[in-house]
Amino acid sequence: MTATTAKYLVTGASGQLGALAVGALLAKVPAAQVIALVRRSEAAAPLEAKGVEVRIGDYADPASLEKAFAGIDRLLLISSSEVGQRAAQHKNAIDAAKKAGVGFIAYTSILHADTSPLGLATEHRETEAALAASGVPHALLRNGWYTENKTGSIAPAVEHGAYPGAAGDGRISSATRADYAEGAVAVLTADTVENGAVYELAGDTSYSMQDFAAAISEAVGKPVAYADMSETDFAGVLEGAGLPAPFAALLADSDAGTAKGALEDNSKTLSGLIGRPTTPWSETVAEAVKQQKAA
Repeated sequence: MTATTAKYLVTGASGQLGALAVGALLAKVPAAQVIALVRRSEAAAPLEAKGVEVRIGDYADPASLEKAFAGIDRLLLISSSEVGQRAAQHKNAIDAAKKAGVGFIAYTSILHADTSPLGLATEHRETEAALAASGVPHALLRNGWYTENKTGSIAPAVEHGAYPGAAGDGRISSATRADYAEGAVAVLTADTVENGAVYELAGDTSYSMQDFAAAISEAVGKPVAYADMSETDFAGVLEGAGLPAPFAALLADSDAGTAKGALEDNSKTLSGLIGRPTTPWSETVAEAVKQQKAA
């Protein structure tokens, strides 16, 4: 099956990354070749408006996945958002894809999953192992941090004049979700991809959280400092802001991993895939501030 005639399916197609991946895919292939998987029928309308076939399936329901994957040649398996259940859910998807005869799976893993100290990496490593054991041709899209993960906290940082964290001097090579979506589609639609190929995907330039806070300051025209603290204290700050304790601990762990270099990568693999520089993180900061002011 060639890239020009393949049937493509994107899981999590109504999510933030999935919706962008569908859009990037439609820029490369006709809508008749694109299928979107969503969990709930009410999520179908925006995708169907683009001429895309929508199928219903749930990572926790293997039978629904096998039915949804019927006739699919190439599958973009976007990782589940349900941390703690991901490994089992992804295994369901991989098994269903194999039973349905899917010819290729591209999976959104995490940067340097094999060596990452982040707690988030554990289930990605388990999924990578399941893919290898499945025998289904596949590629690993090891995504770095989304810049939006950081811009989402700009408003409280501006309000308090401080952006808290536990990243120390660690550097982050982030890119936008749209950049990663475009990279995923580049792999998904490539004429040939080596089985088991690993793509370490990250932004072209890295920054420290001190740099990030300075960029916020410049964009808003008032002082915002980076407030570094211990992992435990940062988790406490996040809980105090209303986050559930497990999620707060996960974010604090990710910051602690950042301090160890877990989110830095200088390979520029992502910009190579998409054929352009990744979106500068400082531009994403400025745009986020602009949108908040407009709101």
